Amino acid sequence: MSPAKAVLIVAFVAVNFALCVTSLPAEIERGWRRAVHVLEDDTGAVIVQTAPGKVVTHRGGSITLPCRYHHEPETTDPSRIRIKWTKVTDALQFVDVFVALGRQQRVFGSYRDRVSLEQAGPGDASLVIHNITLADYGRYECEVTNDMEDDTGFVNLDLEGVVFPYYPRMGRYKLNYQQAEDACKQQDAILASHSQLHKAWLEGLDWCNAGWLEDGSVQYPISHPRDECGRKDMPAGVRNYGYRHKEDERYDAFCFTSNLNGKVYFLKRFKKVNYAEAVKACVRDGALVARVGQLYAAWKLQLLDRCEAGWLEDASIRYPIVNPRARCGGQFPGVRHLGFPDKKFRLYGVYCFRKNEKEEEKEKKKEKKTGGVIPAATHPPEISASGRKIVKGDGDNSSPPNTTRVL
Repeated sequence: MSPAKAVLIVAFVAVNFALCVTSLPAEIERGWRRAVHVLEDDTGAVIVQTAPGKVVTHRGGSITLPCRYHHEPETTDPSRIRIKWTKVTDALQFVDVFVALGRQQRVFGSYRDRVSLEQAGPGDASLVIHNITLADYGRYECEVTNDMEDDTGFVNLDLEGVVFPYYPRMGRYKLNYQQAEDACKQQDAILASHSQLHKAWLEGLDWCNAGWLEDGSVQYPISHPRDECGRKDMPAGVRNYGYRHKEDERYDAFCFTSNLNGKVYFLKRFKKVNYAEAVKACVRDGALVARVGQLYAAWKLQLLDRCEAGWLEDASIRYPIVNPRARCGGQFPGVRHLGFPDKKFRLYGVYCFRKNEKEEEKEKKKEKKTGGVIPAATHPPEISASGRKIVKGDGDNSSPPNTTRVL
């Protein structure tokens, strides 16, 4: 490679790096930066060495997706460096997140007002994401380009949370892929990934009904092999039906949810109520009936333990047990499910969900916003996802520790 030819090297911290940025002091962050070593062999190939672990945060938190680069000669004009971040889905679709060309920057879609470059020093292309959502989970590509060379690195963003199986009131094996995706969203969750389901199985999840995952595959976790769940002589593991027809085939769903921006609680009342009365009772208490995903998150992450059955938003009856005891549904921790009783005539307690005050203030401010338009006099030139300046008239098509056994 000619000395005059620009050589661009991107250093990144990928799947295997343990980090929770929201709680790390500055000196620790400097420490993990020193743990990244980038070498170049005689052929010009880039070798990236990283420490083992994962980049992990939780819903509502903030995190840095690390990415560093080095270019030779050092006299390369910084204004010619393009930094682009893209999310790569399991279906190998690329979703634009952020692009910068020199001082010009653009943020896309749901990431607007939530992401920025860390800019900790020369060669730092790390991306900071605030107010993490469930949809932010996944794999990200960092691409750095100058006039002659480019290189990419990948960062996997993982979330602390819980996987739970779900089927609706109409029964099991009733959901195609889109319906399963919608069902999870309605219960404050998303379809789980294979890695999330596998982790849940390692923690003890045992469920004998197959469900959709985010990538369109259908799987189910078995910790205790038995004849009614794929034969007793088969080894424990996550059973896989492979990728199924998303429109025609029907299964249950495996959903994933993370940290709550509020509190789930059992509403104390003198008498039990039907479903309609339960909804009104939560509203009178300044809350809403809790969703299934919220109850699982409260059980898993907030250690909610209550041996009283109550209504949830989907009109199911459930209750969370952290410490198993007599007459509380078995010997394992989990969220007990008593089914979908008659909404008018059956009487139970109710689990409510109340948002944090800060979260409510955020939503009120968001409603009052006019769109966050910067005055024309101070608005920087826009750039497209390809890093090209957008001039007036340009067309731009760019898209905006408990086991989880369920009994």
